[in-house]
Amino acid sequence: MNYATIKKHDIANGVGVRVSLFVSGCTHRCKGCFNAEAWDFGYGKPYTHETEEEILEAVGKSYIAGLSLLGGEPFEPCNQRGLLPLLIRFRQEYPQKTVWCYTGYTLDRDLIAGGRAHCEVTDEMLSYIDILVDGEFVEEKKDLKLRFRGSSNQRIIDVQKSLKTGQVCLWETEDKK
Repeated sequence: MNYATIKKHDIANGVGVRVSLFVSGCTHRCKGCFNAEAWDFGYGKPYTHETEEEILEAVGKSYIAGLSLLGGEPFEPCNQRGLLPLLIRFRQEYPQKTVWCYTGYTLDRDLIAGGRAHCEVTDEMLSYIDILVDGEFVEEKKDLKLRFRGSSNQRIIDVQKSLKTGQVCLWETEDKK
């Protein structure tokens, strides 16, 4: 797996100050994508043990609320396999911090068993994610007033509540406008 960049002080991709990892590789190729250079699976740098250590060290700062995963596409199967060890360590070392993940796939269609992005690690990966912003970016539905998403078709999902109830549960907050 390659990654495009790591932002160690990101306030745009989840609640609070976050560390954001932008992985490389995306097959969606959404028109108007803000990160089209990361569509290429070979873009950026190889993700290594040292990369993981750098991310976990940055997340350890007291003012960091959590980790955000973006792309490219974190839920491309090859990226899921690369990200799972990071998520396992993150959850062990920082159980009080949150994981946000952005994907063009949809939770209830693409990431379920039999879905086009489901692989042998998808269910475990989802078990470590708190909030999932799902759905492809649709340029015609772009809305700059939306918080934490680029187009109005995208959903902000409480993953753990969704997994418990067996249905998609949208993230509830007074501050999500």
